[in-house]
Amino acid sequence: MASSVNRRDWIKYSSLATLGLGFRMPTMGNEEGIVKSYGADRGLINLSSNENPYGISPGAREAVLGMLGETHRYQYNIAPLKTFKKELAHHLGVSENQVLLTPGSGEALGLLARSYSSGKLVTAYPTFGILPATAKKIGTKVVEIPLTPEKVHDLPAMLKAIDSETALVYICNPANPTGTIVSPAALKAFCIEASKKAVVAIDEAYIDFLDAPDNESMIGLIQQHPNIIVIGTFSKIHAMAGLRVGYVVGHLSRIKPLEEDYFTRAQFSMSVLSMTAAQASLKDPDHHRISKQKNEQARTYTYNELKKLHINAVPSYTNFLFFPLGNYPGNFADDMLKQQIFLRSDVYSGEKWARVSIGTMEEMQQFIQVMKANWKS
Repeated sequence: MASSVNRRDWIKYSSLATLGLGFRMPTMGNEEGIVKSYGADRGLINLSSNENPYGISPGAREAVLGMLGETHRYQYNIAPLKTFKKELAHHLGVSENQVLLTPGSGEALGLLARSYSSGKLVTAYPTFGILPATAKKIGTKVVEIPLTPEKVHDLPAMLKAIDSETALVYICNPANPTGTIVSPAALKAFCIEASKKAVVAIDEAYIDFLDAPDNESMIGLIQQHPNIIVIGTFSKIHAMAGLRVGYVVGHLSRIKPLEEDYFTRAQFSMSVLSMTAAQASLKDPDHHRISKQKNEQARTYTYNELKKLHINAVPSYTNFLFFPLGNYPGNFADDMLKQQIFLRSDVYSGEKWARVSIGTMEEMQQFIQVMKANWKS
């Protein structure tokens, strides 16, 4: 969808979705297929895609500007960029040959679905949609295990669902769209046991929003448990959603065949400017810390204000909130869009839910003002 879509078009598309005339907003755990128009120049506040509203770090911005004169060259012909994967590997605590680079983690998830399509996929429901949606498109049987009543991954039920026909297990932790987590100890135990029967992929897109000890990555398991792989991204805390930088980390015995097969071209799909920005961002932890602090402040404010409206959002560890809509009469996302707030809503297991990304404090204050004026439970 072109970026010139106006507000009337937004409403038109939303109306088509309501009437079931061929256009449907994607599920909350899937950023693909969404109408692509920010609309800030028309007053639209985009709280739909879990983006970091504070932008890339000053160091990354300066590095990108300095690299503009080299954009006529391929990345492998620019000497400073040849060390990017090594620097990323060092940051992650692994060796360079244990890292695959991809243009965003979404590309990695799609490729993993294809790489492990020989057997069933076990995942949660709802979850981030790219991997299971891709698996379904190519004919893989997908076993979806409902979340617990607290909207947390039901690890015992997922473990029970794994059998000899399971090729891949997918867990997004912290979870999208719910914002919940499972403890590192529980996740470790699950990964170790599940990896005895299948490859276990842990999506850690939002891990940088966590505090210790919850922010422990599962990367530490891969050396002794080769069937465990971890997916990461620069889209969230690094604020590079539009620059598209992602990666997969795993044991060499897993990474090598992936690189030789589905991931061959992905290694060369990132732009010179994307790699430059990511390389510089690794050296700017202060920016990540500030983004995390501002996100936490705006999230806490929004959570508390929703509670005053008797909306019990799920406690979140991320840069978004997931909340029940109860008996809301109508399409919540459509109604909010008419008020210039772009977010997500959908139905899961017969219940209406919404997901709102955490923008700046000012944006969340405007969101709450709209909620106070229009909320119909």
